[in-house]
Amino acid sequence: MAIPTRPEQSSGPLLFGDLLALARRSWIRQMAEGLSQLGYDDYRPTDAAVFRRLLRGPIAVGRLDEVLGASRQAARKVVEGLERRNHVTTERDPEDARRLIVSLTPVGESYAEAVVNVIESLNEGMVASVEPGDLAAARRVLLGVMAGEGDARPSSR
Repeated sequence: MAIPTRPEQSSGPLLFGDLLALARRSWIRQMAEGLSQLGYDDYRPTDAAVFRRLLRGPIAVGRLDEVLGASRQAARKVVEGLERRNHVTTERDPEDARRLIVSLTPVGESYAEAVVNVIESLNEGMVASVEPGDLAAARRVLLGVMAGEGDARPSSR
């Protein structure tokens, strides 16, 4: 079943999961547009989590899998893409040559700061346009979804 791109294209009320997927897609689009306005036209959905973490300092590729919620192999592919985009460099850990350490380049640091600024701007816009109680309820629901991760069971209806 295809997810409609706009609520009005639905043949009935959208289910929670549909709305969640559409909201995520919209957020990613808004992130890409905000970064494009700042001159960064290569935003990827994984960028926000990775760059916010890298702003705190270098990290081993093997630890980025936790940030991304993905396998080590997937994290390595993300890092390879970031290297191609000149946002990060990698080098072997001098204390353990098995570990590959990821660090921001100057270009990557500027991009990371732009990512954080766009996130803050989008968050400020949301806070300004949604009632505090509604925002708190949405936060509780989303945290509940995250807490139940991996516990999705088909309904017996």
